[in-house]
Amino acid sequence: MNSMQCILSGKVQGVFFRSWTQEQAQSLGVKGWVRNLHDGRVEVLAQGDEDALAEFKKRLIQGSSMSEVKDIKCQDMEYDKTYSKFEIR
Repeated sequence: MNSMQCILSGKVQGVFFRSWTQEQAQSLGVKGWVRNLHDGRVEVLAQGDEDALAEFKKRLIQGSSMSEVKDIKCQDMEYDKTYSKFEIR
């Protein structure tokens, strides 16, 4: 299972970004979680096959209709836990 961590900044809190992210993940079969960070950014941990993660990252860059993603930093990572769904934290 491939894992990817992304940190997004911009107008990504208070605009239903986490709910939108969950919908996108579920539509692609991506598992993991999304959460707000104290500094106004959003963190995403995503697990899935390579193609699904690549498409998920493209969607994150575009963002939801009410959000404005100014920066995204993603890295592939080894993760010792496998998730069975995508959740909002």
